Amino acid sequence: MIVGKKTRLRPIEREDIPRFVEWFSDPDVRQHLDQYLPVSVSQEEHWFEEMLNRMRKRQDFVFAIETMDGEHIGNIGLHKINWKDRHAEMGIVIGEKDKWGQGYGTDALRTLLGLVFDEMNLHRVYLRVNVDNDRAIRCYEKVGFRHEGTLRETAFREGAYHDRHIMGILRTEFDKGDEKAGNE
Repeated sequence: MIVGKKTRLRPIEREDIPRFVEWFSDPDVRQHLDQYLPVSVSQEEHWFEEMLNRMRKRQDFVFAIETMDGEHIGNIGLHKINWKDRHAEMGIVIGEKDKWGQGYGTDALRTLLGLVFDEMNLHRVYLRVNVDNDRAIRCYEKVGFRHEGTLRETAFREGAYHDRHIMGILRTEFDKGDEKAGNE
């Protein structure tokens, strides 16, 4: 288990699958994800098996986000890990809507980035975020992510194309952000 200030990260388990199905059946949760359709238990079981295979190969790592009292509220992961060039893509979802806006996502990001930069020795982490996802953008900026560019009209939802930002953070930027976070 990887412990932060408000959250702890643990490996995902097969027993988590019903929660994933519940979260991804909610259009509010899916709104800013690539997952645009509800999923079945069998689809999530298939995803889980594929994820285990990618984790064995050290290509991806996905963790459950828990509150300190053990409530599973979301997932966070590293994807497309490039060990040669020392970078990876990050993704996060807080599936329990009553936990939105309470700092759990920010803490989970800081916790995973600590592992990424201090233990895994990666140099850069990046992510994609819909330009209208203000809550997520504020969270990412708080941790130290910077806007690197915009993918124009790359996401189709609700009958229209939308832009996505690419945001990234370097190890040196996280170190500065972490010091600032300690003074909050």
